[in-house]
Amino acid sequence: MSKKKTENISVFALGGVGEIGKNMYVVELDDDIFVIDAGLMFPGDEMLGIDIVIPDITYLKENKDRVRAIFITHGHEDHIGGLSYVLRDLKHVPVYGTKLTLGLIELKLKEAGLLKEVDLRMIDAKTKLTIADHFITFFRVNHSIPDCVGVCIQTSQGAIVHTGDFKFDYTPVDGKQSDFNKLAAIGQRGVLALLSDSTNAERPGQTGSESIVGAELNDVIYQAEGRVIVASFASNVHRLQQVFAAAEANDRKVAVVGRSMVNIVEVAQKLNYLRFKAKTLVELSQVNRLPDNKVVILTTGSQGEPMAALTRMARNAHKQVNIRLNDTVVIAATPIPGNEKSVSKTIDLLFRSGANVIYNQRKVHVSGHGSAEELKLMLNLVKPKYFLPIHGEYRMQMAHSKLAEQVGVKPNNIFIVEKGDVVEFTGRKARMSRKVPAGNVLIDGIGVGDVGNIVLRDRRLLSQDGVVLCVVTLNRKQKKLISGPELISRGFVYMRESEEMISEANRIVTKQIEKSLQAGSDWTELKSNIRERLSVFLFEQTKRRPMILPIIMEI
Repeated sequence: MSKKKTENISVFALGGVGEIGKNMYVVELDDDIFVIDAGLMFPGDEMLGIDIVIPDITYLKENKDRVRAIFITHGHEDHIGGLSYVLRDLKHVPVYGTKLTLGLIELKLKEAGLLKEVDLRMIDAKTKLTIADHFITFFRVNHSIPDCVGVCIQTSQGAIVHTGDFKFDYTPVDGKQSDFNKLAAIGQRGVLALLSDSTNAERPGQTGSESIVGAELNDVIYQAEGRVIVASFASNVHRLQQVFAAAEANDRKVAVVGRSMVNIVEVAQKLNYLRFKAKTLVELSQVNRLPDNKVVILTTGSQGEPMAALTRMARNAHKQVNIRLNDTVVIAATPIPGNEKSVSKTIDLLFRSGANVIYNQRKVHVSGHGSAEELKLMLNLVKPKYFLPIHGEYRMQMAHSKLAEQVGVKPNNIFIVEKGDVVEFTGRKARMSRKVPAGNVLIDGIGVGDVGNIVLRDRRLLSQDGVVLCVVTLNRKQKKLISGPELISRGFVYMRESEEMISEANRIVTKQIEKSLQAGSDWTELKSNIRERLSVFLFEQTKRRPMILPIIMEI
């Protein structure tokens, strides 16, 4: 336990609960605030035009003088992707991460022009820190990227433990197993609350070892007669290592496609997390000079992203590589919830291009998250008094809470939280107390948070029924219509095939304008009248409700 007496402890999530991605958790110890992770989430289909989604950090900005540290558990986008936006407001706060994690963070901060302004501090699983008289340690966990850690914050009421993303892999690719002894020791000292990864809580049994994938990839490459194209998450460094190893075992060269993949291969190799012979990696421009049976192409696009390299290859829209007969394409990832449709479309396109596609039918992917038995093992090792299932959609949190009950955690000591719900600990007793501001901040181009629900609603209307512009020119003094109305349709009807309806609409608008002018209506009221009358008529004719924009010019 901490030597400093901690009277009030608050724990809450600003992202990562009730959803996949956007992970950000806050531990408040009296006047000191510690943040764990700062991730992003990719937009759903309903978020038209949005690039990414990050957590709302209003609470942290309002209390930025109390934020003592940001701990990053590992280098995946859903844990580091929001950091460059968060640090614009919290530049003074030191960021702690392991060697590879900081390497990937540096890439992002360099792109954002923030690298020289922020304080990055390297840790490892053995690091012990004292920050504002609070004692913090870390422990190693296995995941699909090297250098993952969980966080243990000691308090006078007991430890607050955050697992990070984890599974228990007994034969990891890098030979480094989870810190079982350290986890057991933390549990023996007394854990007040555990925050644990819920992603695979609904899956029974145990998640397969990453080493299984290496053998399967080796077989696929050995059996392939032509080129082998492997699509993977760029940040799954263990998977990338196995692709390079399998290529070398089968005397093939590897070319890398996709900006994020190129960046991560470069960083991981530089930091010695990715090992291969210098002659194995070739430029993409050299691929066409090599025999097909001597080539492996490593690419992004495992989630069917429209602009990712694999999708463009499948559409024959890539500048350098397109899918052709006799290619073998390996989708070495499973779809993130919500991406199933786009992945399915990409696979269909690949088959149409003549490729042999390997996805679910062979063990070319295993999850990086622990299944039910591993989650129960974590609970048994740590022995928390209180439990908060995090990192997952609501049903996953529920499934995780049931597992906790099975291993002896009292139901009243389990808190399934929404974003912003604060669990407060006083005298080793917990209760749901207040709620802090939390939600989504939408990033569209260079705009941060300037697109809200109203803009999304307008985009949705435009995408469904289109827009009709009504342009008129008026003389206000004479209360006279000079020209127009001219109706312009975009995404509503094809004008040439709807001349009769457009003519009738013009007549109705003319009549409405004359009536409004005689009544002395101001411009706002006139626009409203045009919009209302035109909307009623167009709905009667088409059963559609386009967005109507009256444009009034005055002379």
